[in-house]
Amino acid sequence: MLFSEALQHKRPTSPPVGPHMALTPAQPSMMTDKDQSTTMERILQEITAVSRRIEGMDASIFSLTLETKSIRSDIASFQSQVMGLEHRMGTLETQMATIQGRDQDFLYLRSKVTDLEDRSRRDNIRLFGIPENEEGADVQAFLSSALPKLTS
Repeated sequence: MLFSEALQHKRPTSPPVGPHMALTPAQPSMMTDKDQSTTMERILQEITAVSRRIEGMDASIFSLTLETKSIRSDIASFQSQVMGLEHRMGTLETQMATIQGRDQDFLYLRSKVTDLEDRSRRDNIRLFGIPENEEGADVQAFLSSALPKLTS
């Protein structure tokens, strides 16, 4: 019960005083000392109850403030972790592109080496029936004398 309600509740019925009418100096004297004391006690009780509720709200607000700070700290930590991961991912993507480019270069160079090896083997002749290392220092002279023997 609010102060204005308590005053209206304890007022005598005459003279009529509406809720929007201001109290004049003569009107408070119509209340007895006992009525005023009771009204003041009720007002004090209500103020005390409101004060307790405010203290409870203060504790709740403090708790919420601590939770908010904790959440902000967690968010800041997550943001720094995400930024670190984004940096690492960017580095890995760059390295991956470099490796893919080098892999293509490697495949191209391997095909070139294979082609060159095959081309160098094209001019080699294998002669069967001639023992190894018999040609000596002059391979051309050896073949001139050995080929007619092999063909006959």
